Amino acid sequence: MREIIHNLHLPPEKRKTAKKLLKELVRSGDVTLLKGNRYGLTRQMKLITGTITIHPDGFGFVQSQDREQPDVFIPPRKLKGAVHGDMVTARIEKDTAKGPEGAVIRINERSVQEVVGIFHAGRNLGVVIPENERLRFEILIPNPKKYGNIDGMAVVARILHFSKTGTTAEGEIVKVLGDPESIEVQSQIVINKYQLPNKFSKPAMLQAEELPESIRKEDLSGRKDIRQLPLVTIDGENAKDFDDAVHVKKTRSGFVLTVAIADVSHYVEKGSSLDSDALERGTSVYFPDRVIPMLPEKLSNGLCSLVPEQDRLAMVARISFDKDGNVKRASFFKAVMRSHYRFTYKLVQKLLDGQDKKLLNRHKKFLKTIREMEELAKLLMKKRQERGSIDFDLPEPEVILGLTGELESIVLRERSMAHRIIEEFMIAANEAVARFLSQRNIPVLYRIHEPPEREKIDDLVEYLRSLGYNIKTPKKIDPFWFQKILGMVEGKPEEYVINSMLLRSMNQAVYSPENKGHFGLASPTYLHFTSPIRRYPDLVVHRVLKGNLRRIRKRPVYSKEELIPLGEHLSRRERIAMEAEREMLERLKIRYMEDKIGEQFHGIITGVTSFGMFVELKEIFISGVVRLVDMADDYYEFDSKRHLLRGKRTGKIYRLGQEIVLRLIGINKARRHLNFEIVEE
Repeated sequence: MREIIHNLHLPPEKRKTAKKLLKELVRSGDVTLLKGNRYGLTRQMKLITGTITIHPDGFGFVQSQDREQPDVFIPPRKLKGAVHGDMVTARIEKDTAKGPEGAVIRINERSVQEVVGIFHAGRNLGVVIPENERLRFEILIPNPKKYGNIDGMAVVARILHFSKTGTTAEGEIVKVLGDPESIEVQSQIVINKYQLPNKFSKPAMLQAEELPESIRKEDLSGRKDIRQLPLVTIDGENAKDFDDAVHVKKTRSGFVLTVAIADVSHYVEKGSSLDSDALERGTSVYFPDRVIPMLPEKLSNGLCSLVPEQDRLAMVARISFDKDGNVKRASFFKAVMRSHYRFTYKLVQKLLDGQDKKLLNRHKKFLKTIREMEELAKLLMKKRQERGSIDFDLPEPEVILGLTGELESIVLRERSMAHRIIEEFMIAANEAVARFLSQRNIPVLYRIHEPPEREKIDDLVEYLRSLGYNIKTPKKIDPFWFQKILGMVEGKPEEYVINSMLLRSMNQAVYSPENKGHFGLASPTYLHFTSPIRRYPDLVVHRVLKGNLRRIRKRPVYSKEELIPLGEHLSRRERIAMEAEREMLERLKIRYMEDKIGEQFHGIITGVTSFGMFVELKEIFISGVVRLVDMADDYYEFDSKRHLLRGKRTGKIYRLGQEIVLRLIGINKARRHLNFEIVEE
């Protein structure tokens, strides 16, 4: 430090700032603090500074803050006490065929301060076993009796300090969550594990309380009055926040679609306390027993929710189509609107089916528009298919809870024509806004989905060939190639497996100010506009659209420099929310299967490995594993090229996509694993 300050010729009053900057450079990984308090440039010393991700099996990867640098593999013996999420510096020791390998030389910053786990009481010492399988350490709790009788309970423990090996830590219990078997406590565990913000700040709540209970006269200034237009909402039966209302009118030349979206930006101003809380969350998170909303209830279920027979402020996209479903023109405006009816998907589907005469009679005044909605949606679906849009119609599980909140069943989530109507209209509105803003070069956050990497396509082709499909690697990777494969496997036993593999070969969609198009939708320009109650990117789009309705602003609502980190943050928040929702579903699936040991199920082989097979139950879409040790009728050898297991004595084959009958023989709740054995093919 002395040498650095001396060589910079710094006067005494600037030395404090220099030391602070140097500490920041060490934290960011540009500079590394070496033995004897000496400093070096990281890039010149085969070092990497970044976040370490620990696999449940004990090894780790250091992910550099420099995105161009590959992740460095760290074997378990070289972690030097680092735990999942820590900011570390690692030395790259060798380059292997799979990538660089190294060792942790310093833990710069501990990421874990509080841990959710199950408490086990001892006489003089309690232990908390973390629920996160990546946290491979135990938290020792001295004097456990002071916490009362909480043996076996889910708790939140604060870490006071780690041991040198990182296998244990000393801590204290700061919160008792309760019985880990209850769905409510399972939700709390996941919320804590993923650090999901689930309480609004005091300033945000005060701001929400100060908002009016209903629309005021001054709110109507500069708005088109479309309260007489019979807009309706179509949502799930349990929905409480209604972002969008729709109306379709058939004309001589085609159709006019009106999509009214809640004007959240009128109430949530950029930079306000409400905005800060919403930005931190990035999105609402949906669990079977609750919603962690992006906005306080007064907005999400009240002022901004398009509930029937209530005046609401909206941003409107009005799109005219010709008879073939081609867009002729689109306009956008601020409005005051009123939802004339709250439809559910099930009710709309019954009206479209036309079997229930009493129901048809009861909703007579909406029948014409609902049938015209179906007609337009079918045209739009056909147009999307023609341009190459990929429709992965994968079955999704839905958790059904009883009246008192207990887990009742897991069923297949319905996706009817009623769902597709809303899907098509939302895509049309999103594309129309995206075209309007991109044609005027107005900075905004796009929803981009880049084409898959060629290596993933090569792996996919090899996989499809192993299943007997004569498929070649395409010269040009385009959505039509994916469409062709989906068509080839439709209705076949392996359809679900191949659909899943196709989906896995895709890149994840993200938010970015760079318009790179949406590969999956085969859309050159796409963004999210239709859900500002539950998605922050849509709120950004509303502000940008509203700011440029009359003429293009000289100073943009958001600069491109602002949008780059914003897009990265919101993409990250979306991924965290998806992971939390997926884990909550997995936890409930395990509990649903708990009393079903010994029962038989129809399944399909979704993966084959050297240690056994992954299977998915057909009725309830729950995954599990058949281990080789439980296949006692023969000695099975793994053929990695053909993705199959072959019996050495009998020649019996188990391959991807094969349907089998399974028996549940064991459950590992901690790792959320189900073990099955094969009953018959």
